[in-house]
Amino acid sequence: MSHEQINQHLSNWTERESTAEAMIPLIGRLYRKNNVVTSVYGRSIINQSVIDILRAHRFVRQVEDSELSVHDTMPILEAMDKLDLGRAHVDIGKLAVKFKEEGGDLVEFLKREIGPVVGQFASQSEEDANNETKDVVLYGFGRIGRLLARILIEKAGGGNNLRLRAIVVRQGGADNDLEKRASLLRRDSVHGPFDGTITVDEENSALIANGNFIKVIYSDGPDKVDYTDYGINNAIVIDNTGKWRDEAGLGLHLKSKGVSRVILTAPGKGDIKNIVYGINNGDITEDDKILSAASCTTNAITPVLKAINDEYGIEDGHVETVHSYTNDQNLIDNYHKGSRRGRSAPLNMVITETGAAKAVAKALPELKGKLSGNAIRVPTPNVSMAILNLNLKKDVDAEGVNEYLRDMALHSELQKQIDFVNSPEVVSTDFVGSRHAGIVDAQATIANGKRVILYVWYDNEFGYSAQVIRCVNQMADVTYPIFPKRARD
Repeated sequence: MSHEQINQHLSNWTERESTAEAMIPLIGRLYRKNNVVTSVYGRSIINQSVIDILRAHRFVRQVEDSELSVHDTMPILEAMDKLDLGRAHVDIGKLAVKFKEEGGDLVEFLKREIGPVVGQFASQSEEDANNETKDVVLYGFGRIGRLLARILIEKAGGGNNLRLRAIVVRQGGADNDLEKRASLLRRDSVHGPFDGTITVDEENSALIANGNFIKVIYSDGPDKVDYTDYGINNAIVIDNTGKWRDEAGLGLHLKSKGVSRVILTAPGKGDIKNIVYGINNGDITEDDKILSAASCTTNAITPVLKAINDEYGIEDGHVETVHSYTNDQNLIDNYHKGSRRGRSAPLNMVITETGAAKAVAKALPELKGKLSGNAIRVPTPNVSMAILNLNLKKDVDAEGVNEYLRDMALHSELQKQIDFVNSPEVVSTDFVGSRHAGIVDAQATIANGKRVILYVWYDNEFGYSAQVIRCVNQMADVTYPIFPKRARD
């Protein structure tokens, strides 16, 4: 290779960097002014670095036959910036690929693809002025609680209309309790540092995160807080303690002034609706005061199971969960009321039970009684895998199943829930921070006759938290249309 050719590689890279830098203000303006959330094949590019934007474009190689460049998506952003858009989720990567295939006038193309929100900014602004921001309270501040806080804070700048107003915890007992809470939000051994700044307001017992004033309330019970004392009204409480899981226990939240609805970040018991967003969130009604967001595993497997059942039909099957250890297990061998969970989590694989397979039927009744399940806890701190061993009603081959699931991940109504990866080199840490409920690993798919085995990765913390927030958005009537809506021909 000549010296000139070598220099050309660097020149091409710096040119792409320059274009990505120019994209950032456009992405930010569309988000903060118009409430338009932009992505590239499901990868959000809001508040991302130049390198992150370039990586999002590079990812397209895995799911399309051709590569995607920032030079393809930049004109899409520039045109959208002039169309006076209303709120929406817009995948500029998919639009760019489709436009490359169809050609023609870009503005006319966009008016066809995102027409319902073109010119809607003025009417949306008037609507937003008449709508109050929805108050959200986190009851509990553990692993899921802190990730929910990160997502809510991240989205606060875009007119999301969800506002994290308070965190309720038990008194920690330390003089520097607030600082400890702030430190746990600021630094995370798995998910990395908080994206922004956090300060502690000791005088007002609050954390100020990226300008969001978040009251820290100490309480011994869900029915012992008067939220109206803190200016909080009609709030949605997200209970992420897992302590109360039935209607009687969770109903205690509704006895506190200022609370209108409750959602649990664990499987609910009794008649509580277990919601897997993307599957049965249409069952949520105004009369539902208490809901459950089911479990991380149920959220990971149900969308894939629905996709497979819709296309091929499922006779029966077994779900084996390979799950990262959780705080419920012991760090070293010690007494535990559960079987085997007393043994050291970082040193052992631990066979345990899971109700996820049966819980699928609560969101997808057509699979009731068709699935068995078990789980193995393994010595990793985050990211899990579900192995779906299914007997189908039709003959299948691995290539056909993968192509179908790839299409579902890219172009169906489940595109926020199902992701797709086709690399022989990925491992669990590659999926830390994924906001999809589950990621199908195409390289691991096995098919023979009417039997298929699918491997589905999932970030059991972040992916699940994203699903919870989607449920809360619907409960608060904060929804965004998603574009493009149609699959490419």
